[in-house]
Amino acid sequence: MDFDMLGLAPRLIKELERQGITDPTPIQAQAIPHAMNGRDVMGLAQTGSGKTAAFGLPMIDMLLKEQGKPDPKTARALILAPTRELAKQIQENLAAYTTGTHLKTMLVVGGAGIVGQIRKLERGVDLLVATPGRLIDLLDRKAVRLNDTKFLVLDEADQMLDMGFIHALRQIAPLLATPRQTMLFSATMPKLMAELAGAFLDNPMRVQVNAPGKAVDRIEQSVHFVAKAAKTDLLLELIDKHRDERAIVFGRTKHGSEKLHKLLEKKGFKSASIHGNKSQGQRDRAITDFKAGKVKILVATDVAARGLDIPEVKHVYNYDLPNVPENYVHRIGRTARAGAEGMAIAFCAPDEMGELRDIQKAMKADIPVAGGRPWARDEEEAKPKRGGGGGGRRFGGGGGGGGKGRGKPGGGRPQGGGGNPGGGKPGGGNRRRKPRKPSA
Repeated sequence: MDFDMLGLAPRLIKELERQGITDPTPIQAQAIPHAMNGRDVMGLAQTGSGKTAAFGLPMIDMLLKEQGKPDPKTARALILAPTRELAKQIQENLAAYTTGTHLKTMLVVGGAGIVGQIRKLERGVDLLVATPGRLIDLLDRKAVRLNDTKFLVLDEADQMLDMGFIHALRQIAPLLATPRQTMLFSATMPKLMAELAGAFLDNPMRVQVNAPGKAVDRIEQSVHFVAKAAKTDLLLELIDKHRDERAIVFGRTKHGSEKLHKLLEKKGFKSASIHGNKSQGQRDRAITDFKAGKVKILVATDVAARGLDIPEVKHVYNYDLPNVPENYVHRIGRTARAGAEGMAIAFCAPDEMGELRDIQKAMKADIPVAGGRPWARDEEEAKPKRGGGGGGRRFGGGGGGGGKGRGKPGGGRPQGGGGNPGGGKPGGGNRRRKPRKPSA
């Protein structure tokens, strides 16, 4: 099947060919015909599967048929995305698809000057790409009206739910034109998605490429069971083997990710970082340098798990496992894009066994073990006492120390062994933390 068979306008197909886009991906081939017929669409597909074109091309095709310009402070189509990075990526793709047409695209996200955005919106826009928070700010200032908006897209809707945007979405929905066409795209299918779909979609066509939560087959996954204190040494050892290839390293916290980035630079690796403590300008520069190959390693929190479309990323490291299982799929979806192959390497410390089990349950598959062995329950739950003994070798699941308790300190086993814990009293279980919202 090619784009000619999907019914798109010849001028749009010609522009796609000029950009080297000739064959639709599976999600595009399934979603575009229904969208062209005016149906609401719920699309389930992994990141990197071509979802932007799946909703963007039919929407552009229909907008090209409309005459005149949008009224001041209005938008004919609204695309909502959870993060600035993803919104920027969508806007860039839509701008490329509309090259040579009269259609205008615009991006409104937090971290950028709102005054300039207000001025641009005064002229009206055809395709408005926004994050929910900034759109609410603009609505409150009466800088934009949505009563002429006849097309709505919710991209990466599952992450919008994870980030608590459900209230913003409920606030935005009544302001749009009726009737309208709505398309919702997601890589996973959490329980709240049914509520979201029921509120926004009217008798939608459901199109699905892979089972929700399943990673693409071209990603070679593996996990190393490694003590928390040995993670950095293991990371340095692994990335040293592919210094000339791009890699993304995911951390859980802003502070930890920045610390890791600085350490990598100190060790001679070309590195950059993006997280919630960085300004939008700093984040944009880091991504630009990474895309250009000026830096080879990008250290990021989950803010980068969506929206980074960089085909050359060969490796993704989960230095810290995510609290939200679905985020694992989004993280590793940064590799194996545009038909390429990639590797996803996870590190699992004793207190992350719960996260690993949740991830494997969500994917309905076990991740192959590349180093060490799964931590035993006593190692997973034991909280080391001050002054405790023993630790095993660098990357292994070493035994716990005797601490102040009775008995002998545990003898660590080499390279992944889970040494016997000491006879002392265990210090109690580590409580699982509640899922943390990704930094915006």
